[in-house]
Amino acid sequence: MIDPQVTIVVSPRERFSFARESLESIYAHTEIPFRLVYVDGGSPAEVRRYLEAQADKQGFHLIRTNHYLSPNHARNLGLAQVDTQYVVFIDNDVVVTPGWLNPLVQCAQDTGATLISPLICQGTPVHEEIHCAGGEAHIWLDTKGENVKRRVREKIYSQGRQVAALRDQLKQEQTELAEFHCMLVRRSIFEQIGPLDEAIMNTREHVDFCITVTQAGGTVYLEPLSVVTYVPGPPLKWSDIPFYMLRWSDAWELTSLHRFRDKWDLTEDEFFKNRYKRLGWRRQMTLIRPLVRRAFGRPRPKLEKALLPIDKVLNRYLTDRYARTQFQSSQAAVTPSSIT
Repeated sequence: MIDPQVTIVVSPRERFSFARESLESIYAHTEIPFRLVYVDGGSPAEVRRYLEAQADKQGFHLIRTNHYLSPNHARNLGLAQVDTQYVVFIDNDVVVTPGWLNPLVQCAQDTGATLISPLICQGTPVHEEIHCAGGEAHIWLDTKGENVKRRVREKIYSQGRQVAALRDQLKQEQTELAEFHCMLVRRSIFEQIGPLDEAIMNTREHVDFCITVTQAGGTVYLEPLSVVTYVPGPPLKWSDIPFYMLRWSDAWELTSLHRFRDKWDLTEDEFFKNRYKRLGWRRQMTLIRPLVRRAFGRPRPKLEKALLPIDKVLNRYLTDRYARTQFQSSQAAVTPSSIT
């Protein structure tokens, strides 16, 4: 039997209710040998039981915590179990296409790339609308006389375009940007740069990682022969909502933005100011707006706006409660289920 070159690390993105579809697509459509580490950060009982049963059936390594995890924390827990040449980080709301892993490995072998992104699509129908086809991620100096400002350049290519319209134009090429929805990484890079930065808790973690890899001498490639799709909510199940609210909490986003700013010595420019103004926009789009529409059968923008202060108070309460209990939980609740 051939030893796998790749370990797939699955971790929670923003909900748990799509875990079955995502995991089953990986096992149905991965055609080369692989190992799998599944990080289950506090999923509800139904999902927990499903994952335990699948770990027993498929023989993957299941890591369970009884508290929620930030994305980079979850990925680092999985990364610590990896000893293969390559690691794939993939979120638990992603579905893959047949043979998706083969081109990523082939690209790494042919180019020597450190980090390879598939063509990432978004939403349903799956594999039709592009979310990310590479992009830009770097720090640049804005110089005007003696005034020098350090700014971040982040741009995603082809978002919202149809795959069918661009299929002939997409090609394997070097780029600067990949996203954690799905990426293949040469494991040896972590010997240079250390683990993922857990102080970046919920936003810009992919930009931070790509810049770090590039500055360490690594390269980033797009391989569009590999296609995956992330399927975001809504709808969310009621059991998803506590994690969703924490995952996209104001506190986690502010912590992430401040860490990203300070780490790269960036000027607090319009990029950051706009982010501060938009704190909580995901909760408004995914939680408040659908709730209002279900209640009244149509959009009610004024009511949405009136509910925002309530959302802020509830979000702060949930975040503070999590912060108070996190230490105790992390001391006792990491339960690795090593099934090989």
